Amino acid sequence: MSKPLSDHDRKKQISVRGLAGVENVAELKQDFNRHLHFTLVKDRNVATKRDYYFALAHTVREHLIGRWIRTQQHYYEKDPKRVYYISLEFYMGRTLQNTMVNLALENACDEATYQLGLDMEELEDMEEDAGLGNGGLGRLAACFLDSMASLGLAAYGYGIRYEFGIFNQKIVNGWQVEEADDWLRFGNPWEKARPEYMRPVHFYGRTEHHPDGVKWVDTQVVLALPYDTPIPGYRNNIVNTMRLWSAKAPCEFNLKDFNVGGYIQAVLDRNLAENISRVLYPNDNFFEGKELRLKQEYFVVSATLQDIIRRFKVSKFGSREISRTDFSKLPDKVAIQLNDTHPAMAIPELMRVLVDEEKLEWDKAWDICVRTCAYTNHTVLPEALERWPVELFAHLLPRHLEIVYEINRRHLERVAAKFPGDHDRLRRMSLIEEGGQKRINMAHLCIVGAHAVNGVAQIHSDILKATVFKDFYEMEPHKFQNKTNGITPRRWLVMCNPGLAEVIAERIGEDFIRDLDQLRSLTELVNDEAFIRDIAKVKQENKLKFAVHLEEHYKVKINPNSMFDIQVKRIHEYKRQLLNCLHIITYYNRIKKEPNKQWTPRTVMIGGKAAPGYHTAKMIIRLITAIGEVVNHDPVVGDRLKVIFLENYRVTLAERAIPAADLSEQISTAGTEASGTGNMKFMLNGALTIGTMDGANVEMAEEAGEDNLFIFGMRVDDVDALDKKGYHAEEYYNRLPELKQAIDQIAGGFFSPKQPDLFKEIVNMLMHHDRFKVFADYEDYIKCQEKVNALYKNPKEWTKTVIYNIAGCGKFSSDRTISQYAREIWGVEPTLEKLPAPDDKH
Repeated sequence: MSKPLSDHDRKKQISVRGLAGVENVAELKQDFNRHLHFTLVKDRNVATKRDYYFALAHTVREHLIGRWIRTQQHYYEKDPKRVYYISLEFYMGRTLQNTMVNLALENACDEATYQLGLDMEELEDMEEDAGLGNGGLGRLAACFLDSMASLGLAAYGYGIRYEFGIFNQKIVNGWQVEEADDWLRFGNPWEKARPEYMRPVHFYGRTEHHPDGVKWVDTQVVLALPYDTPIPGYRNNIVNTMRLWSAKAPCEFNLKDFNVGGYIQAVLDRNLAENISRVLYPNDNFFEGKELRLKQEYFVVSATLQDIIRRFKVSKFGSREISRTDFSKLPDKVAIQLNDTHPAMAIPELMRVLVDEEKLEWDKAWDICVRTCAYTNHTVLPEALERWPVELFAHLLPRHLEIVYEINRRHLERVAAKFPGDHDRLRRMSLIEEGGQKRINMAHLCIVGAHAVNGVAQIHSDILKATVFKDFYEMEPHKFQNKTNGITPRRWLVMCNPGLAEVIAERIGEDFIRDLDQLRSLTELVNDEAFIRDIAKVKQENKLKFAVHLEEHYKVKINPNSMFDIQVKRIHEYKRQLLNCLHIITYYNRIKKEPNKQWTPRTVMIGGKAAPGYHTAKMIIRLITAIGEVVNHDPVVGDRLKVIFLENYRVTLAERAIPAADLSEQISTAGTEASGTGNMKFMLNGALTIGTMDGANVEMAEEAGEDNLFIFGMRVDDVDALDKKGYHAEEYYNRLPELKQAIDQIAGGFFSPKQPDLFKEIVNMLMHHDRFKVFADYEDYIKCQEKVNALYKNPKEWTKTVIYNIAGCGKFSSDRTISQYAREIWGVEPTLEKLPAPDDKH
């Protein structure tokens, strides 16, 4: 098989990235050398690869700065309504290549580094991922920032600058081991500290009620120091800002306790304040009610609201003078989007600022608050919903507890007026959950305090209205909306899969990158032999490249003609990696039984991190690695089946794996995955989906045609019916011989001969308390996998199906998602107009 083109050679062929002008290249080389000179310490003459990376990063960053300043000036001149996206997570990945793509600099930089005797891909590999997120929610926030800038919205991302992001995962003897992610170790060339905008954040203390209002006194103060990262739009010269807050102890922190022996300790105790921004909580879809987490949530909200109000008041570039004092205009100038309930404290905090500090009367303040805030719900899993103990709240944020109680009192009065005598409804709809330990239901707070509530796929939004928030929907149906998630085609096609982007651009031009609906016209090429060949060729090249990477890292020989069957996402029972395992074992047993049959070769890859405290998820990883140990060393199976656990799955690994995938596994129990976005990335990159009718899979099937996905398993109604009837795993175990065999092998130590009981508890869970009904979908899943195998044996028909899928991806651009948020929630209009470039004199 011919060796894949090197990326350098391929880039030479690619037009999508804009051609490198000679003067451009000369200028970049000059800038690069200047930065290299300043990067190197005087007494070090030899540059390391990291020095070269920093020089390139600073060279590219220079092209951002002028646009960044000009964009912000433009916003102050035009005074548009600003959008504030508050999220405890921004899963950004790497920045260098994305910036080059969005500024159309990639070819010029590639040529310049090449002329300097350097390999750009090697330099890009020096960059650390900014892993300030767990998975879907944090990566969605990153895609949204890209789209908001590309659509010309005056938008800001606000979050926390975690010193340590999501842990690095090592697999040691088959087990997950966590390592701290010291991503700032070598510095971060993309951020700029802004100490002039430092803000105080208060904790603890007590409240005093005076005739002229309430004072929150005797508080502990932590300073919030902002770091700004530029967010470039796609080739429109707009650069927005992501502002992340870092916690700093004030100078006098604990030094008032200074006495003969206390000074050293007082200085060391500054760490306690600064711990707030130390580390990202590594839970996905699980609520952990720790004081430090509540501190993080209030910290980001308090600092951000101070910033929002400062900007609202001055509204002139570089000015400190107040030009606005009328807060009734706030909802006309400010939209706050709460990414899940994590920033829910924005609602009581905005009320505190308006009532206590700005002296507005309650009803006026409440009207402003509701019209300003909107809430996105990301999950229906009960263990994921935030419910904070009142006791903790009272201790940490005493004034906010009073405000929440007052919000609740007025809210329940309205409920009682609308549904007189319905006491059970009052109990269900209260913001305060009684019974046992009193808790504040943060989702309820968000619904009551926002003017819009949305789910993230149609089926999810429908479930919210029908079940989880049914009472609230009956009370205020106008609040409830759907905004199906999307992904940015810049990172998830142009950047990670340049070969595919080019094949598409050759046929339909380049405009699809900012208008993904144009992919629809590819359906006309579904019988075009040359196009079919080109699409298949790109996939094969991506597979060869990924196979080389896998062989280097895992020392497993990969058959590049095998089907690359990939499931990458957080390890969680509801995502049903265990169902995937059962298929692997079943397929393995079939090959062993009839070794001379023509089996479709597969390389199954599963990747993802397990939350460190989630025992079952860690056992699932151990099971996957154990299955791999047996399957990969079985000479009878040979290269017809391989199982690889992809270690340390993160944005950068996704960018390699997704373009190489043939089959995408999206197999959650119907009604559990709110949307999914990995499913969209695979679809856009030419993989076919095997999945349940859950989350956005439903809409993917609508867009591409249900016949062009491998849909199996129970629908939401079937799951409900099974719940009513009672799910009994033993029935399936006894009825399905292949399932019984697989489970007996796991239970009997076939995959763990040295520790026969290793997986007993997984089997016990599957047999007796599996909330996600793995066995109920097993039979249909196996049959569906047989259809996958059959189609894969017909490469031409397979590729035609791929083309239908790519053509159906238009809806799943985050540009579409953000346009809908803008028009239907934030009241702003997206634009594809370009700002003049900084060197443009007009």
